[in-house]
Amino acid sequence: MLFGGFDIVVIVLVIFVILVLFAGIKTVPQGYRYTIERFGRYTRTLEPGLNLITPFIERVGAKLNVMEQVLNVPTQEVITKDNASVSADAVSFYQVLNAAQAAYQVSNLENAILNLTMTNIRSVMGSMDLDELLSNRDAINDRLLRVVDEAVHPWGIKVTRVEIKDIQPPRDLVDAMARQMKAEREKRAQVLEAEGSRNAQILRAEGAKQSAILQAEGQREAAFRNAEARERLAEAEAKATKMVSEAIAAGDIQAINYFVAQKYTEALTSIGSAPNSKIVMMPMEASSILGSLGGIGAIAREVFGDDGNSPSTPLPVPPRPRPAPARSTPPINPSTPNPFNPEQER
Repeated sequence: MLFGGFDIVVIVLVIFVILVLFAGIKTVPQGYRYTIERFGRYTRTLEPGLNLITPFIERVGAKLNVMEQVLNVPTQEVITKDNASVSADAVSFYQVLNAAQAAYQVSNLENAILNLTMTNIRSVMGSMDLDELLSNRDAINDRLLRVVDEAVHPWGIKVTRVEIKDIQPPRDLVDAMARQMKAEREKRAQVLEAEGSRNAQILRAEGAKQSAILQAEGQREAAFRNAEARERLAEAEAKATKMVSEAIAAGDIQAINYFVAQKYTEALTSIGSAPNSKIVMMPMEASSILGSLGGIGAIAREVFGDDGNSPSTPLPVPPRPRPAPARSTPPINPSTPNPFNPEQER
């Protein structure tokens, strides 16, 4: 089959149209942005999907990834404010927000962000002491994020996070910090032990104080009770004495006999229970006691009389007490008068 000149021209035109169509259709994947240049000048940015451009007049300038990306910051030496040398590395997260600015405002975007982050790490960490540097990592991250984000904003970049991964002080400095931490913990332990001992002593003193207070209160209560008992006893004795006095004044001989007999019995009990008494020479029989009581009654009748007013009636002679049975006691001196023997007295 032979093709004529017209057929060849048609085939060429069809192939050219197909090529033009392929050159003018651009497919942008999700997460990317393409910049379009017309004769070398930026005109627009292609969004994800199917896009058409003018072939041979417009072309794709830059293909930019607008997803959040990670940039590792290598380890670098940093000298702190107190002249301590530490090694630090970090990681930075950034995202392209404006493709045109990221493509035409800066050259080699990743290298620019990396160097900017490194210099700011040295600036921020160099303005802090070592202790502050090791304990305030969140504050360092916040300052780095704020500074770097402001610096890359004209490039159409958003720095989302800047994180310090590791801070490594020198080995001798780490050993010194370990000794310092050990000494600090030992000091805290000694302080806590001293406080515990002090609290224990305070509690023991409080317990002794409360015990002394309770003991004193008990003694005071006991003394009050004893005083009250003595007061009641004194009142009872005073009342009994008053009743006996009233009975004696009224001429009741039995009252004075009872009163004298009670005192007499108490006196005998005291004499018999004395620790220095060895031998007691006195009539202990009941008849002797009754005879003594009879003599006392006769004296009272002589004073008051039968009706308690006149002593006209002669006093009866008290009965003679019976001699006491013989005891194994030393002989009594005959020359010593016996107050209870009427015959000797007479």
